Amino acid sequence: MKSLAKDTAIYGLSSIVGRFLNWMLVPMYTRVLTNTGEYGIVTNIYGWTALFLVLLTYGMETGFFRFINKIKEQEPMRVYASTLYGIAFTSSVFIALSLLFLNPVSGVLGYANRPEYIGMMACIVAVDAFCCIPFAYLRYQGKAVRFAMIRLINIFLNIFLNIFFLVLCPKISDFNPELISWFYDPNYGVGYIFVANVFTTVSTFLMLIPDMLPGLRAKFDRRQFGKIIRYSFPFLILGVAGIFNQTADKILFPFLFDDKDYADAQLGIYGACFKIAVVMVMFIQAFRYAYEPFIFAGNKDHDNRKSYAEAMKYFIIFSLVIFVGVTFYLDVLKYFVDPKYYSGLGVVPIVMLGELFFGIYYNLSVWYKLTDKTQWGAYFSITGCIMTIAIIIGFVPQYGFMACAWASFASNLLLALLSYFIGQKKFPVSYDLRSALFYGVIATVCYITGMLPQIDSTLLRLSYRTAILLIFIVIAIKKDLPLSEIPYLGNCFRK
Repeated sequence: MKSLAKDTAIYGLSSIVGRFLNWMLVPMYTRVLTNTGEYGIVTNIYGWTALFLVLLTYGMETGFFRFINKIKEQEPMRVYASTLYGIAFTSSVFIALSLLFLNPVSGVLGYANRPEYIGMMACIVAVDAFCCIPFAYLRYQGKAVRFAMIRLINIFLNIFLNIFFLVLCPKISDFNPELISWFYDPNYGVGYIFVANVFTTVSTFLMLIPDMLPGLRAKFDRRQFGKIIRYSFPFLILGVAGIFNQTADKILFPFLFDDKDYADAQLGIYGACFKIAVVMVMFIQAFRYAYEPFIFAGNKDHDNRKSYAEAMKYFIIFSLVIFVGVTFYLDVLKYFVDPKYYSGLGVVPIVMLGELFFGIYYNLSVWYKLTDKTQWGAYFSITGCIMTIAIIIGFVPQYGFMACAWASFASNLLLALLSYFIGQKKFPVSYDLRSALFYGVIATVCYITGMLPQIDSTLLRLSYRTAILLIFIVIAIKKDLPLSEIPYLGNCFRK
């Protein structure tokens, strides 16, 4: 548990701090971009990007961890080389096909007048897919600090380039347009967000070259690659269905309205308010980076089911604290977006609960990963995906983006329930259901108690909610959280 907590904290540095810094770009986007429709374009294209990233990695990251911990000590490079060369080939083919059919694809996606947006994102997603394996290799080696540093450097670069293109260049152009006219077009606007992403993706690739070299020098093993593919292929179905479950709202939304400008505007509002819920997403991402190497490495020599149950308990506690905290301070957090986006704030609590259940589902996925029954992950994801699409298509035209938020919540809840009940038959783990129910009830009571009273003064309202949040945290510390075992903090708690 200490090792998992340590790695979660380090990976969280790159994930949480990085996402927080990217999150800080949202206020700039919502104020600099001329209308909500432009941010809707960003939301839509990045939805497609997330989907294709899963397609191009096709579960190889999980397969990498499974086989590199399974194979003989002297031969881990066979696994690394096989996965690295395999994804390099498929990513190269994807780039070639994308550029070859750029115009028709751009037209189908609704960007016939800006095909370069699709071209840039195709190259970005292909390189990012290839870089997933060197990043996985760093996690396998336990080089969490180097992993975090590369991530953070590129996040800072991305932020700098966004500010440069969207804030500084317009001011320079107003003052002396000839000075930057050779590379800057004032009318290109949202396109510079994708240009900045191109630069950061290239820099990520360059920084990972030293970590790629051991794999590139090793020999590609076709037989080993075949084993990894057979194990990982269900994760492709799982991943595609899973990510489509998370991005279907952003992908399908523009196709559900006759007026594309209206659809982009509404999607922009939804996408910006969705970003406020990113705190929960950041925590889950940090946990996932640490949890997958943890479960495979810990399972090599002995059964570690007690640790899985403990990890679930602590995950639920921290997630509920985050949920209550964000919803309590929404009166402050809303200022991160422009007032023209406030109509979408109602999605934040629903989206956060949906992400919480997705995190629980990820914890539960340990059973089919360790028993090599990965087809169950595909079954679950397809089921959840069907429910998401049905709710979006059935209710979005009438209820707008609120239906998207409820679709995500309902689907992730279904996934968690299915995985738990089937997993207990295939790979029983004694999860602490009493603790989960206890903290669920406490969080619900805190949420209702904090949100119901109509307190006009913002200061008094926030002070009241802070007191309730502190009560929740104190209950968690006294009952379950072993904060006294954490170095430095432990001395303070013992005193």
